Amino acid sequence: MTAYTDDPARLGRSRLPDGRMLGWAEWGPEDGTPVVLCPGAATSRWLGLGAGAAESLGVRLVSVDRPGLGASTPAPGRSFAGFASDLRQFAVVRGLGRPAVVGNSQGAPFALACAAAGVASALAVVSGADEVAAPGFAPVLPAELRDLVERVACDPAGAEEFFAGFGAEAMWDMVMAGSPECDLAVYRDPGFATAYRRALDEAFAQGGAGYARDTVLAMGRWPFALEGISVPVDIWYGERDTGHSPDAGARLAARIPGARRRVVPGAGGALLWTHAEPVLTALLDHAVDGAGTMPAWP
Repeated sequence: MTAYTDDPARLGRSRLPDGRMLGWAEWGPEDGTPVVLCPGAATSRWLGLGAGAAESLGVRLVSVDRPGLGASTPAPGRSFAGFASDLRQFAVVRGLGRPAVVGNSQGAPFALACAAAGVASALAVVSGADEVAAPGFAPVLPAELRDLVERVACDPAGAEEFFAGFGAEAMWDMVMAGSPECDLAVYRDPGFATAYRRALDEAFAQGGAGYARDTVLAMGRWPFALEGISVPVDIWYGERDTGHSPDAGARLAARIPGARRRVVPGAGGALLWTHAEPVLTALLDHAVDGAGTMPAWP
């Protein structure tokens, strides 16, 4: 355990009806309020939220490896809708009911897809990868990112092959090179760095295909309707986070009915580990009760 994260309390794999396995890790009490984490790019099930947050708030936090990453069976050609279906079935298998969901970084569009499909009862987008292929963003994207978005649009298969060449070390170097000093203070913490690198190593244990599929999906146009999301959504960004959204989620929040956008002064993209308690506290305010009914959304 470090000041920023701690080891899972429980690890496992669960079989879906089609025979595929999803790897997962859990923190907090087994009888706590279920919250599913869609982790960031290639960070696998091993990297949870800020240290002690799940335990102190009575949350059963479940981080799930997407197909092809970590301990989850590959599913070549998978889609956002396919992941939402997987999570729906996983929630049944693991007795999670209709859980609240947290989507971090590249996990955000997958969490949003779950909300759009009615799988999630409430959603927190934390330092979420925005829909960078959406019209209007191109002029404000850094040139390198704009080129990648265009590559995905023009040649998705070729782009997926390119991203499949990435590995754990390349991901670590990319994160360290693109992070502001406030985030580097987290990533350079010896205990956190060990946990982060372990998560990356496990995520790429089957090669880069899982990460590549995630990236092509996230960088393309999202095929689900943000405007149709009817569950409570909180959107969190740090004011110094310039890598996840061109406008710190302003357009994203405007497209989701009732979404609340929170920009944290002085913070960067590491909110999942530096501000876990306020994120979870706000999410729990919206969580479904045991009968599966939604509380009133203010």
